[in-house]
Amino acid sequence: MSNVTTTVTEFVLLGFSDTKELQISYALLFFLLYSAALMGNLLIVIITIIDRRLHTPMYFFLRNLSIVDACYISVTVPPASINSLMNNRVISVSGCAAQIFLLIFLAYFEFTLLTIMARDRYVAICHPLHYTVIMSPSVCMKMTLTCLVTGVFYAGFHTGFTFRLSFCQSNVIHQLFCDIPSLLKISCSDTFSNILSLLASVLVIGIGCFAFIIASYVRIFSTVLRFPVKEDQRKAFSTCVPHIIVVSLCLFSGCFVYLQSSSESGSAKNIILSIFYSIMPPFLNPIIYSLRNKQIKEAIRFVMRRKILLSSKV
Repeated sequence: MSNVTTTVTEFVLLGFSDTKELQISYALLFFLLYSAALMGNLLIVIITIIDRRLHTPMYFFLRNLSIVDACYISVTVPPASINSLMNNRVISVSGCAAQIFLLIFLAYFEFTLLTIMARDRYVAICHPLHYTVIMSPSVCMKMTLTCLVTGVFYAGFHTGFTFRLSFCQSNVIHQLFCDIPSLLKISCSDTFSNILSLLASVLVIGIGCFAFIIASYVRIFSTVLRFPVKEDQRKAFSTCVPHIIVVSLCLFSGCFVYLQSSSESGSAKNIILSIFYSIMPPFLNPIIYSLRNKQIKEAIRFVMRRKILLSSKV
């Protein structure tokens, strides 16, 4: 058995299609979506840096969220599109491990950032007089660094725990990119402890963060509904709605991908949902925040006018 397992030095991923025309069509479609998502997130990063009015905790976390989204989509979509076009679906074990590490790290970082953003909204609405003290720049930085450092340890643990397994049944991963559930299905080792650790981490971190977000919004809504002026209620809700939509989008898209029966692995449905999970949250997040946020829209107009004036002078 050990002689067999040592020969597995690479894995084979699924492609978009076996038909060349469909491969090109899918690759072009996903490249356009990827480009739009990347530009949208980078635009938010640039705007929140340039416009001093957006140098607040809310936009500091939004900027970090956009950076994470841009990185997340870059880990999955470009390699899958290039591999499918080049008809080269092979990925080395080290490359697969690196991809899994980055995916877990970025997913963890994003969800914990969304949790902190719920805390930010709670303090801003329920304790506005103490907001600048509770959410000071140093506190925001420390919370972000905590998410980053714990994310590295979290991703490192699950990646290392997965690649201690032997893969001797098959080296074909029924997915467009490497992920832990797909690797566990092709392992010939006992994966019970891996499944248990994944479930435990999802319960502790996932449900814990989600419960914190729900509790924060229960308090926010109870406070907002006591506002005597309807306009104040509308403004408060307008700052919360984008965050609620983004959290729901991330949760539901993730559940659709991973809470499926094993018989559907490798099916067209599974591939579509994998692409949806990889592209749609990073693609929609800038749109959601831009459409629902007056300050973001004003900042975009300000930057565009400034660019036009500079170009006209040249």
